[in-house]
Amino acid sequence: MKKKFHNRLQADGEKVKGLFGEFKKFIARGNVLDMAVGVIVGSAFTSVVNSLVNDIFMPLLGLLTGGLDFSTLTIKLASDEAIQAAIDAGKTPAMLKYGAFLAAILNFLLVALVIFSVTKLVAGIRERAKKDEPKEEPKEKRLCPYCRCEVAEDATRCPHCTSVLELPEEDAAEE
Repeated sequence: MKKKFHNRLQADGEKVKGLFGEFKKFIARGNVLDMAVGVIVGSAFTSVVNSLVNDIFMPLLGLLTGGLDFSTLTIKLASDEAIQAAIDAGKTPAMLKYGAFLAAILNFLLVALVIFSVTKLVAGIRERAKKDEPKEEPKEKRLCPYCRCEVAEDATRCPHCTSVLELPEEDAAEE
């Protein structure tokens, strides 16, 4: 049974030695490497966007709301004495922290806005670059003179009516 596991044939007929060999073959595929690069760049981009939101947008929002910090907004779920007793005991008092939830929603919306803006900017740059590229004139399609069906440029017979075709003048000049 162990021999079957270690000497499996892949679809292309190549033998792969054990689990490590299969893993090595999997990692060597191009799309896995592309995905790994995407994850690394994505995590770096996440830190940049979080810094933009937390260090630029949130302080500006705090300035607009009079210095209000959303994360401190709570609803007490116990009496003041029970909350003080929990704090004295070093425990977290029972409170509904809806402000932290509102701050998380606001953070999400700001991150989504930044990502949308960056995506729109990159799409605009790509579109402008695409407009600057010289456009290739489409070639006229070659038609069979007998059945008027489209044929390949280098065809010597029509695949539809099997008529013998002459090569176009520019191809004939090359030969």
